[in-house]
Amino acid sequence: MHVINMAIPDVKIIKPTVFRDERGFFFESFNQKKFEEGIGRKVEFVQDNHSRSSKGVLRGLHYQLPPHAQGKLVRCVIGEVFDVAVDIRRSSPTFGKWVGIALSAENKRQLWIPEGFAHGFLTLSDEAELLYKTTDYWFKELEQSIYWNDSELKIDWPLQGTPSLSSKDLQAGYFSTAQFFN
Repeated sequence: MHVINMAIPDVKIIKPTVFRDERGFFFESFNQKKFEEGIGRKVEFVQDNHSRSSKGVLRGLHYQLPPHAQGKLVRCVIGEVFDVAVDIRRSSPTFGKWVGIALSAENKRQLWIPEGFAHGFLTLSDEAELLYKTTDYWFKELEQSIYWNDSELKIDWPLQGTPSLSSKDLQAGYFSTAQFFN
């Protein structure tokens, strides 16, 4: 496993060591000890989620407020997505900045998104399935959303046309009125 810092250093790309031969491949998709060494802190995951989306579906930008903020370890196991993390920590030097990366079944990379970030993704392939571990349980009353195309954030989504959004994401708030982390 190799850990790569992104432009926002707290967000990490987790690149596995993949062993391939004529039969297929093998890799260790998660190792608690190596993961914690790679990100530099102890993390306890309590929930695994699995989503499936078709091409052009955009989910996000979602986050959960304290005291049940969620860190996420995201992995694409079928297809390809463009995955985005937005820093919503007021005290951070990268507050309001975003990073994005293609995650795919082919590249097998994972994205670590710590607490204090909004998360979203756009499905690039005909279908995509994501698995993600979270550091806290889902609490509907603490869930928040920021509009995917907020002009203040200027996220460069690799999109032609309008994405397919849920009714919840169509009603998301703007960055200027969002509840942030300290």
